Amino acid sequence: MMARTLVTHTGGCHCGAVRLEVDAPRDLTVQECNCSICSRSGYLHLLVETEQFRLLQGKESLSTYTFNTGVAQHHFCRHCGIKSFYVPRSHPNGYSVNLRCIDSDSLGKITVQTFDGRNWEANVAELRRARTGQNNE
Repeated sequence: MMARTLVTHTGGCHCGAVRLEVDAPRDLTVQECNCSICSRSGYLHLLVETEQFRLLQGKESLSTYTFNTGVAQHHFCRHCGIKSFYVPRSHPNGYSVNLRCIDSDSLGKITVQTFDGRNWEANVAELRRARTGQNNE
C-alpha cells in the first residue's frame, strides 16, 4: 500500500477569530449529512484524527453547543456564529472540520458522499468507515 501524502490545510471562521490547521490529503472525500443540524448549516464533514488537527487561535472565542446524547461538542465562534470544526458523536476521539471553512488554495479534487444522518443509528457504521485514510485516495 502506498503512503498518502498529506498537506496542511488552514481555515477558520468568518470573522477570523478562530483559525485552525488540519493535515489531510490535497484531494478529499467529505460527507454531506442530512441530519437536523448539518442540513440546516450546510456542513461538509472532513473527519480527521486528533493528531491531524490544530487550533491555532480563538479558543476563548468558542462557544459549545450539545444536544441529544451530549457526546458531540459543536464549537461555534461566539462573534460570527460559524462552526468551523467540532467533536462528532461518530468520532469522539477526533474532529470533523467543515470543508467550507478551509482556505481553498490547498484543496485539490473534492468528492462529496451523502450520509443519511436522519437515520444516524442505522448508518453510523458507514460514517465511521469514512475516516481519513479509509475513503480518501
